Amino acid sequence: MSQKIVFMGTPEFSVPTLESLVNSNHQLLAVYSQPASKAKRGQKIIPSKVEIFAKKHSLRLRTPNNLDNDEEYNYLKKLEPDIVVVIAYGKILPKKFLNLSKNGFINVHASLLPKWRGAAPIQRSIMNLDNQTGISIMKIEEKLDAGPIMHQDKIQINENVDAFTLSKVLSKLGAKSIINAIDKIEKGQAKFQEQNHSEATYAKKISKAEGRIDWNESAKKVLAKINGLNPNPGAWFQYKNERFKVWKAEISNKSNDAGKTIDDHLTIACKHQSIKILEIQKEGKNRQLTDEFLLGNKIKPGEILK
Repeated sequence: MSQKIVFMGTPEFSVPTLESLVNSNHQLLAVYSQPASKAKRGQKIIPSKVEIFAKKHSLRLRTPNNLDNDEEYNYLKKLEPDIVVVIAYGKILPKKFLNLSKNGFINVHASLLPKWRGAAPIQRSIMNLDNQTGISIMKIEEKLDAGPIMHQDKIQINENVDAFTLSKVLSKLGAKSIINAIDKIEKGQAKFQEQNHSEATYAKKISKAEGRIDWNESAKKVLAKINGLNPNPGAWFQYKNERFKVWKAEISNKSNDAGKTIDDHLTIACKHQSIKILEIQKEGKNRQLTDEFLLGNKIKPGEILK
């Protein structure tokens, strides 16, 4: 037997799960994604990664600006899905929609719920110096990421992993987990356990301003911010009223006053230990290795970075 499935997702993180559904024995009725958006610079319209994948594989695609209307409600109702799979769709689902699927709306969430409910669980996990994270398969209810959990997969993380790498790992893990979950639902073997809501933490959306490095924090916390915000929006500092994005760094045992450059290799003192920058990008310029960057941008020892 196979399940009739509707998929909802938008970014690159969602694509492996969609691909796993396409390659399964289940019937994919429709794919929902957020509509194409304008690029940051210029007027170019950029479709989502899910939209690109759906069109490439000739899938039935829906990209409504707003779900909360009769047209979308009736469209989904006529499909009569067994399951709606949601992964990083980026829109709040109207409460009345949640009854349109025989076995509910099943969410693939990139954290070990109830920890890090919300928009940026991968970034927050790294920035918080967590030593493990994972994937939660849960049933969607009205409150944000608060529904009962069916399954979790845990992985260990270390201080050197960045959000880009961890996202790739978790997206593949989620793609595998959802197929196992659907099989259990189909066989009537799925068991959902209520979350401990008193232990919930929230991963609010990352703002660009939040990326500013505070050299008065420990080197571990600074490195966690650099890694957690790589690639977007990025951790940054200012020097002579210009902004510099730090792509990659490592901890050094050298010390000095917080924010002061220690050597000719762009090692900057923190509250405890220091950070040696390995890759950097001056605003408006290309990403560079630090040694290459320093050939044209002299930042001498003893300078104060803000």
